Amino acid sequence: MRRGYSWRAAIVGLSVVATGCAVGPDFRKPAPWTPPHWAGPGELSARAPKGPVANDIMDATPDPAWWDVFHDAELSALERRVASENLSVAIATARLAQSRSQLRIAGAERYPGLSAAGSYTRSQYSTKTLQRIVSEVGKSQNLQLNGTNLSDLSGQFTIPLLDQWRDSIDATWEVDLWGRVRRQYEAASADLDTSVEERRGVLTAQMAEVARDYVALREAQAQLHILMDNRDTAAHTLELSQQRNSAGLVTELDVQSAQSQLEAVNARIPQMEQQIALQVNALSLLLGAPPAALAGELLKDTDIPPVPPRVPVGVPSELARRRPDIRQAEAQLHAATAQVGEAVAEFYPRVTIDAGFGFQSLSFRDLGFWNARAWNVGPSISLPIFQGGRLRGQLELRKAAQQEAAISYRRTVLGAWHEVDNALTAYRDEQARRDSLARQAAADGRSLDLARDQYRHGMVTFLTVLDAERRVLGAQTDLTASTAALSTDLVQLYAALGGGWETAFPDPAAAPARVATLPQSTAIRGPG
Repeated sequence: MRRGYSWRAAIVGLSVVATGCAVGPDFRKPAPWTPPHWAGPGELSARAPKGPVANDIMDATPDPAWWDVFHDAELSALERRVASENLSVAIATARLAQSRSQLRIAGAERYPGLSAAGSYTRSQYSTKTLQRIVSEVGKSQNLQLNGTNLSDLSGQFTIPLLDQWRDSIDATWEVDLWGRVRRQYEAASADLDTSVEERRGVLTAQMAEVARDYVALREAQAQLHILMDNRDTAAHTLELSQQRNSAGLVTELDVQSAQSQLEAVNARIPQMEQQIALQVNALSLLLGAPPAALAGELLKDTDIPPVPPRVPVGVPSELARRRPDIRQAEAQLHAATAQVGEAVAEFYPRVTIDAGFGFQSLSFRDLGFWNARAWNVGPSISLPIFQGGRLRGQLELRKAAQQEAAISYRRTVLGAWHEVDNALTAYRDEQARRDSLARQAAADGRSLDLARDQYRHGMVTFLTVLDAERRVLGAQTDLTASTAALSTDLVQLYAALGGGWETAFPDPAAAPARVATLPQSTAIRGPG
């Protein structure tokens, strides 16, 4: 009865000792922060254009698949391929797998370590030493063998060659009294969270880059169509001036001026075709494909993705939850805080329990007998007494790193709000610019029609027609650029809000399985 009680008490005591206490600071999740004077998405009247806008913003939660708001099937298809084909995302996924392995390594220290060992040695011990020992013992104790003192017989003692066989199972376990192992595991877990959010941030950035390059491609195609239309207009004007010159109504100056205008438009067409090719290559690179690999599916006549009438951006308090960089900075602060606790625990004694059981014999045939068993069990303790300031320096280093992580978190949050505010302002202001450019393009188009009609009837000079053509080309170019800029501003807004990563791998543990083979498969891809 007493023996059973003692075993139960020992088990309970060991459990209490094992749980122990974790020294050092405990991590507390930072409270969400909102700028005190931030107007909000629906109240940017001080910076917004005067009057109503066609594409407004609202506080509703945005769709994680934000690219679908453009209703462009090709863009949506490209975005769905980013997570599995983009090489930057693949690199981040590989780093995530490394962090998961590091967590497993750190977690192994929480459990006893078991190892099996077997050994054989053939040894020749010092006979001279044995003889000296026997001689001294014989002299001091006056021991005799067959009537002769051992000291006189010591020269006859020899040690033969010895064979030693041993096999054993050894165990060691650190009793985590002060939470050093737990803090180490906590830091590794936070590092894993950092890698998860880093990958999400890369994925978000690459998705936004695909959308920006796609809009730029459609803009270049639209600009090429404008140049071709203006080339036809300039060719028609050249034909008109040649007819009037043949009739003796105008001089050759009009003909040469019209020819110059036509060549000026022709000179810009190759430049725009080059821009289209560059954007196709940029999108191909983002999807891990060789140059021009996506030309077949991208070189189709499609308009610039239009922005929707209403754009949901969510409420301010959700920004910290959606932005991967904020979540990453929070995880880094968590890891730095846990590492402070780990450094504090280094000042305390470290208790380790070692145990071993096996068989040991001077003969292999005796190795399996029970009386050849050998075992050991017992605790060991180590206490740092003098380390030359190493532990103190390590603690100060960890505290400084924690302070840096806290400042980095504040900077990340502040920078995120600046990005959101700037993106909202740019999106609202670009609408006013686009509306003005649309009215200008309509007025310049009407002006060109009037100028050509009056020139045909000899009411104005050819300079009026040339000036009208240049204004039309400039207005149409600016309007197309503004339309693309508005779509790009919306992409930047959603990127600033941190959306997109939820649709790829909601469960980070599933990420490596989907992309683990990507580097090997892409290694054999190339121009050939």
